[in-house]
Amino acid sequence: MVSDAPNSQDLAPDAAGATRIFIFKSEARPGLGAFCADLAGLKLPSQFKPWRVVGAVAPGKDPPYKLSREVIDAAIGEHGFQLFRLGKKD
Repeated sequence: MVSDAPNSQDLAPDAAGATRIFIFKSEARPGLGAFCADLAGLKLPSQFKPWRVVGAVAPGKDPPYKLSREVIDAAIGEHGFQLFRLGKKD
């Protein structure tokens, strides 16, 4: 479930080790989004700034857009973020 109200406790992993994932949208590049583990988005690529947080995925919940949480978690662990592109709406 996506939530628009992250708080300071969201940075801590839950008992199973899962972390809240924040969802960002690039204002410089329409259709480009990112997942990041910190609310400030400090590790997001600067060439696509400014970034705006648009929601969050609770620990243990599936992310939106039918994306794999395991792939997102792995990318965040390795790079600090995971980019994604939304298709054009018809």
